[in-house]
Formats: sequence, C-alpha cells, structure tokens
Amino acid sequence: MKRIKVFAPGTVANLGCGFDVMGLTLDGVGDVLEIGVEEGLPGLEIHNLSGVSLPSQLDDNVITPAVRAMLEAYGRPVRVEVSVLRKIAPGSGIGSSAASSAAAVYGVNELLGRPFSIERLVEFAMQGEALLGGVAHADNVGPALMGGVVLIRGYEPFDIVRLPVPDNFFYAVVHPDIVVSTKEARAVLPHEIPLSQAVKQWGNVGGLVAGFALRDVALIGRSMHDAVVEPYRKGFIPGYDRLKESVLSQGALAMNIAGSGPSVFALASDYAAAERIVAVMERHFADLGIGCRTYAGRVSNAGARVVES
Repeated sequence: MKRIKVFAPGTVANLGCGFDVMGLTLDGVGDVLEIGVEEGLPGLEIHNLSGVSLPSQLDDNVITPAVRAMLEAYGRPVRVEVSVLRKIAPGSGIGSSAASSAAAVYGVNELLGRPFSIERLVEFAMQGEALLGGVAHADNVGPALMGGVVLIRGYEPFDIVRLPVPDNFFYAVVHPDIVVSTKEARAVLPHEIPLSQAVKQWGNVGGLVAGFALRDVALIGRSMHDAVVEPYRKGFIPGYDRLKESVLSQGALAMNIAGSGPSVFALASDYAAAERIVAVMERHFADLGIGCRTYAGRVSNAGARVVES
C-alpha cells in the first residue's frame, strides 16, 4: 500500500458580501492526514489518531462521501486507508469538515497518479459538506484545495475561479464558546431583499473580486461589507457591533462573520495589527464571561499539499 501525508488548510467562507460564493485560505492551521491506497481491492477505513472527537461510524464521517464519490468516478476498485493525525476542532468556524474532505481527496488523487483536476477534487470534497449541511457547497473546500481566494461563479455547471492573495494580507479569527447552528443561521435570513440592498451587495462583490485581482488591500477592505446577511446573523454573537467598532479601531481592514458563525474574522495589512485584533477579540469575550479560541496568521496562496510530518 502506497502512503503519503497531506495537509489541508483552514478556511473562511462568505467574506462578508460573498455569501455562499467566496472563501479564503488560512496559513498555519489545518488538518494532517495519512493516506494509503492499494488498487485492486475495494474498501475504505478511517482511523482517528488526532485526539479530537470525531464520528465513530464510517458513514457519519465527512471524508466518506468525498472519497466514495471520487472512487466511483475513478471506476476501478481501490482500497483506501485514512488516518487523521491532526484536526481542526469541529465547529471552529474555520472549515474543519472542509479540511478533512479536501485532504482526503487530494491525497488519494496523488497516490493514483493525479487522474483528476483540482476542480474535480473540489466537486468530490463538496459531498462531505453535503453530509453535514444537506447542501454540496464549495466556499470552504474550494480554498482548502486550491489555496488563495476562490469565487464560485456557479454550480450548474460547476465553475470556480481562483484569485490571488496580496502579500501583505493577514487574518485574525476568534471562535467564542457559543453554539450557532447552521440551520438556525439560515432560518433568520430573508427570502427576498430590496433592490437597493441587492445593488449595494453586487457592488461590494465586484469590488472585492477586483481588490483581490489587483492585490489592493484597501479596496478589499472597502468592499468586504455585507448588506444582506450580517444584519440578521450578528444577533447570534454577543456584542457584535461593539466588537466590530473595537476591531476596526485597531487597524482592521474589515470584520465579518466567518461562515454561519459563531466565529468572527478580521483582515489586516500587517501581522502586528492581526495580533492587536486578536487581543481585542479575546478581551471582548472575556468581559462577557465567554471563553474563546483565537487564530492569527497570513492569508495563504497555498492549498492542500503533501507534507513530511
């Protein structure tokens, strides 16, 4: 059985105005999986060696539908063994399920001689997201596999675009110890929005894409505003408006909700600002008696990849 170790990074979805169609890659945090492949015999085994609690049943693990979709497309019997060595905590708001699915399909594809394009790997990994949320979406698995910032132009047919990341671009993420279910977070959203809000959102999405294409962090910051989703979801996060005001005063380019929450992310043009922002985030939730985990680092151009350890 051929074996390799694969890293897939954490991610942040939506990016404010890019609800369900944009995501970016985080450096320094992610999953490490050891993948084994043997052709000629069918089968799939998943072993959790990470110390993080994961589903014990094969069919409940997000890796399973992603790998099965890939092997079905491959069309020949393959036995796959996956050992999860390092794991982003589930529910962290930085693409835990996406990292597992992405690392698994990337590793299997490498061991099979790369029969599939990176775009096809994204489509396979999306099936892991469907297991959890009922919808196969790519705003986390896309950047986890491709790196950088991704735009999902459409799903029928699937059309994903990778955008470059400026060199001077850093993140701060806080995951407070509260629970926000994706189902509840979607239930509060309006089914219809006024045309004036839609026009504002379109302008921001266009500006955001242009900002990444031009590597213009100031334009990215001006554009990363959400006129549609944030006003309804921010109520799930205690003191959200006060936190945003504090974070922006510390040099953040923008702040918004990561995915459906409860994590919150901010972007900055230097690492020192990202560290100041993390301190503000920690203090905000500590004052409310809420524990939290924080992450800070560079927004990365590198997606899933083979690693030594």
